[in-house]
Amino acid sequence: MTATTPKATSAPKFCEGIQYFGETKPDFDKYGKQSAIQDGKTAINGSQDPTAVYQTLLYADALRYLTLQITGSKASGHPGGFASQAEAYAALVMLGYKNILTEVGHHAPGFYSAMFLDRSLEDMDITTVAQLRERYREKHGLLGHLSGMIPGILAPAGPLGQGQHFAMAAAYLNRDKLFPFTVGDGGLGEPYIMSAIAHFNTAFPKITNFLPVLVWNGYSQEHHSMVSLKTNDEMGNYWVGNGFEEVVIVDAKDFDDRNQPGDYVDSTEFSFERRLLFTKAVLEGIDKAAKSALGGKLTVFIIKQLKGAGVHATGSKSHNLYPKDTLDAAHMVEALKKRALSVEAWELVRNNCDRAGGGPAAKIAVTEFELQLPELGKLPLEEFQVGGEPKVSTTAMGLLVGKVGQADKNFLVTNADGNAASGIGNINEALKIIHPTQDDDYNQAPQGQVYEPLSEDACAGLAAGLCLMGGRSLWCSYESFAINGLPIWQTVTQAMAELRRATPSTITLFTAGALEQGRNGWTHQRPEIEAYFASMMRNGNIFPLFPTDANSIQACYEWALTTKNKGIVITASKSPLPIRTTFEQTRQALKDGAVVLQETDGNKKVVFAVIGDMMLKPVYEAAEHLQSEGISVKIVSIVNPRRLYRPHDTAWDLCSHSDGDFIDDAKFAEIFDGDALIGITGGAAAMLEPVMLRSNCKRDTFAWRRGETTASAGELMAFNGLTAEGLKERAIELVG
Repeated sequence: MTATTPKATSAPKFCEGIQYFGETKPDFDKYGKQSAIQDGKTAINGSQDPTAVYQTLLYADALRYLTLQITGSKASGHPGGFASQAEAYAALVMLGYKNILTEVGHHAPGFYSAMFLDRSLEDMDITTVAQLRERYREKHGLLGHLSGMIPGILAPAGPLGQGQHFAMAAAYLNRDKLFPFTVGDGGLGEPYIMSAIAHFNTAFPKITNFLPVLVWNGYSQEHHSMVSLKTNDEMGNYWVGNGFEEVVIVDAKDFDDRNQPGDYVDSTEFSFERRLLFTKAVLEGIDKAAKSALGGKLTVFIIKQLKGAGVHATGSKSHNLYPKDTLDAAHMVEALKKRALSVEAWELVRNNCDRAGGGPAAKIAVTEFELQLPELGKLPLEEFQVGGEPKVSTTAMGLLVGKVGQADKNFLVTNADGNAASGIGNINEALKIIHPTQDDDYNQAPQGQVYEPLSEDACAGLAAGLCLMGGRSLWCSYESFAINGLPIWQTVTQAMAELRRATPSTITLFTAGALEQGRNGWTHQRPEIEAYFASMMRNGNIFPLFPTDANSIQACYEWALTTKNKGIVITASKSPLPIRTTFEQTRQALKDGAVVLQETDGNKKVVFAVIGDMMLKPVYEAAEHLQSEGISVKIVSIVNPRRLYRPHDTAWDLCSHSDGDFIDDAKFAEIFDGDALIGITGGAAAMLEPVMLRSNCKRDTFAWRRGETTASAGELMAFNGLTAEGLKERAIELVG
């Protein structure tokens, strides 16, 4: 076959920028006369229709061509993994399925190619291949890894071990649609994928409308994949052993007529007749797997084909491009010419992609619309008397969470088997733990709304995924263990900052802070996660909240439920603590960042800026000592530290549904000015940064240093230098 560059007038406008056009494929006059997806239809007539098979092959080659050309345009990106499953992706679309996700961020250029072909990228003013090339890996263009800001893309993809969460969340919220997601065999070793699916399937055995598509190509990013030596039977047994009822494998090796060595072969090297047979097998296999998944069986489709099939290299060498892999390089030119389609074929592919599923993914994917949610009504807030009986903050919030779940039946609470231990057993009582064993003593029921896998990743993944897909959720954890679920929560919050639509904020409740975990030692004392959140505040849509007491936490949760596209972290104690604020004070603190709890007269003023509820006890003790020495003391509880930054400190204006509320200098001075300021936290000192940046008086910090086994919270505070005596002495030094 030869390939040429046609005259500009001989190709439709969208083809502008395609470097090479090929000769007409064999039998095009027979199977290319009209689109396999007829006008007014949303899918092919059937997986055995020879016209559909033929045009699925054309689509697969079109995907390979575009993937290689756009990555080659920047000599950067990852064509190999997507290329090895192009027939599977093409089959899904030809069968009308467009809610397609991926586990593999390196599949991005392939997904962008698909979004271009079905016209989704026209919403970004990308209408030609030339524009597709120009805006690949450019700011305000097509990011190197998938993002929800791209029209038609359902979820972000970058870190491995996350894609299944998005697919399962989407399936949970949209039970009549199929959500396929590609998984690379190089990433299959991530521990989260199978365990997350297994627990989800145990909790929701009837929700099977998500379909893993394993891209078994024998290689990972830089070497052979760890499952490359498995036989087909062994691979099938692996999935069956993890609870899958239906395993559909299509192995390119079974169709090879070129005697390629090894277990993994490149179907694009077959004769055209054999290529069609392989494509037909993939199309039929995808059709079978999709119907199985939609029909109530946990199903996986596996395509076994050499990595890099049909692009510039094979194996791990095809994974990414290097500076030498330009569009002028001989090996790139050769690869593009081999995949080149005729003008007529490009027109056929475009028509099919446009019609499949009912239109461009940017118009029909479930994430292109805001999910309609039930109204929550007025929350049953209970305002406790200031100075009255101590109350457990988490328990007060738990009552509200139960009401949210009763109003919204799709609402889920996730926790790694620890609600009761966190003072929120009332959530289990109200909503029931999802469990196949009915047991009222343990608040278990098959139809519950509390999802309890023993994995923080699975907890965070489903909870954050539900919010990204438009639903409500709450992820609960011990502060010390939450770090294990944070990567996907961070991924989702970054995606929310980029989304073109509104979605409920992803809300967390972290309890049992380090100071409450004395007897358990350093393994349970890990407040460094607060430093992570402190740095994330600069993203612009992350709001760590530190309620002062049981009244404050109710107002914080009330506010969080009204927000969109944010990540909101509520950190509170599970111990009974004094009531120091009213609802109105916290509502004001959510706007101003902090609330003044106490201010006394004296010669010189010390301001204690406190993060956390338990830390207030030694602060009040220190204040008594200082007052007795004639020093004025102001105690400030920092509830919403994000408000204390200056606007230019964060990227708030770049966020979807941006929140640009920060207190001005005058208000900051009103709250925090004094002769000396001491920032105090039982967690990471980084959370105090907004105050330390803006304060102009003498200042210091008291913060967590490290964990130790102790008999009480007070002893642990002392170990970290967080004592009333230490605060008093440092305050006197600063104002002396």
